[in-house]
Amino acid sequence: MLAFLGLSMVVVFTYLIMAKRLSPIVALIVVPVVFSIIGGFALTTDKMMLDGIKMVAPSAALLLFAILFFGVLFDAGLFDPMIKFILKKVNGDPVKIAVGTAILSLTVALDGDGTTTYMITCAAMLPLYKRIGLNPMILASICVLSLSVMGGMTPWGGPATRVIAALGLDAGEFFIPLLPTMAVGALGVLCTAFLLGRRERKIIGNVTLTSGGDDCYIESIVGHSVNKNPKMVIPNLVLVLLVMVCLVTGLLHSVISFMLGFIIALSMNYPQLNLQKERMLAHAGSAMVVVLLVFAAGIFAGIFSGTKMVDAIAQLLVDVIPPSWGHLFPLVVAITSMPLTFLLSNDAYYFGVVPILANAATAYGIDPIEIARASVLGQPVHQISPLVASTLLLVGMIDRDLGDFQKSTIKWAVLLSLLMTCVSLLTGAITLFT
Repeated sequence: MLAFLGLSMVVVFTYLIMAKRLSPIVALIVVPVVFSIIGGFALTTDKMMLDGIKMVAPSAALLLFAILFFGVLFDAGLFDPMIKFILKKVNGDPVKIAVGTAILSLTVALDGDGTTTYMITCAAMLPLYKRIGLNPMILASICVLSLSVMGGMTPWGGPATRVIAALGLDAGEFFIPLLPTMAVGALGVLCTAFLLGRRERKIIGNVTLTSGGDDCYIESIVGHSVNKNPKMVIPNLVLVLLVMVCLVTGLLHSVISFMLGFIIALSMNYPQLNLQKERMLAHAGSAMVVVLLVFAAGIFAGIFSGTKMVDAIAQLLVDVIPPSWGHLFPLVVAITSMPLTFLLSNDAYYFGVVPILANAATAYGIDPIEIARASVLGQPVHQISPLVASTLLLVGMIDRDLGDFQKSTIKWAVLLSLLMTCVSLLTGAITLFT
C-alpha cells in the first residue's frame, strides 16, 4: 500500500511539473501533503514537514552564502581574465563554445560542489551564449552532466561520501576501480557537448565576433562596471582557493566556509557600508528564490521518508527480483539508481535505500562495495531532479523552466549513465558473476 502510494505521489508530482500545471515550489509542498493525508498521516504531517526543513537547512544556508560569495567575486571581476581567455578561443563557433563549456565545467566540478561548478561556468559562458543566440539549455545540460561524472564519483563528492559512510567502506577501494569509468564519462560529456554544439551550429551557424576595437565582443560581455576591482584579482583568487581547500579537505563545514568567504570577500572588495548593502541586495533576489525551492524540496523529502514510502519502494524492489537474477544485482542497482536518485535526495537514497540493497546483495555473495559503486552510476539522472538544490540554482541562472530543462536533458543523462554502467562492467568495477 505504501509503495503504491509513494509511486503514485511521484507520478502525480512529475506530471504536474512536466505539464506546467503547478510551479515547482507549489508542487513540492502541495503534492506530498495531500498524499500524506490520503495515507492516514494527517496528524504527523506537520512534524514530517518540519523534519524535512531541518534536513535541508544546511543546504539552504550553503546555497545562500555560496550565491552571495561568488556574486561578490564576480562583481569584483575575479573571473574576468579566465572569461576573456575562453571567449577569445571559442569566438562565435557553437561547437567550440559547447566543448569549451564542457572542459571548464569538468575542471571546476572536480571540487565536487554543484553550486561552485554552476556559478563559475555560467559566469564565464552564459553572456556569450546570449550574445550569439545559443540555446542556454546546452550550457545547463553540459554543466549537470559534468558534475554528475566528476562530483558523483570522487570520494569527496556528495554521493560517494554518503555511500562510503553508510556502508563503512574504504575510500580508495571504492574509488580507484571507478577511474576508467570516470575518464570515459568525461569523454562522454565532451562528445555530448560536441553533438549539441554541432546541432546548434546548423540552426544559427557560425557567428564571427569582432575581437578588437569599439565593437569588441569580449569587452562588451565582460563590461567595465564601476564595481570591478582589478587590483583585487590575486587576493580574491587566494580567497577562493582557501575556501576550496576547506571544502575538499573538510577542514571547515561547507556552510561555514562559504559564510566566512562571503564576509571576507565583501569586506575586502567593498569596505564602504553603502556598497556592501548594494552588493547584497543585487544578489538577494536570486538567492531567495533558490532557498525557497530548497525548503520546499525538504518538505517533499521529509514526507516521503517520514511516511516510510521510500522504505516500502526499496523493499518492493528487493522482493520483485527473482533469486535466479541474484548475480545481476549490481546491474539492477546501477539501472534502478537512475529513477531512484531522481525521486529521492542523496541522503534518502544512500542512507536509506542503499544499505537495504547492500544487505540483500550479500545473500547472493555480492560484495557491498560493488553495490556502492553501482549506486553512483545514476547520478547524471539525479542531477536533473527538482530535489537537487544546485540544479534549481542553475535553472534560475539560465532563466528557463525546470520542466523544459528536464525534457531537454533527460536523454543525454540516461545515455551517460548507461555508458558509465557498461564501462564499469567491462573494467570490473561492478560484476555480473561472483
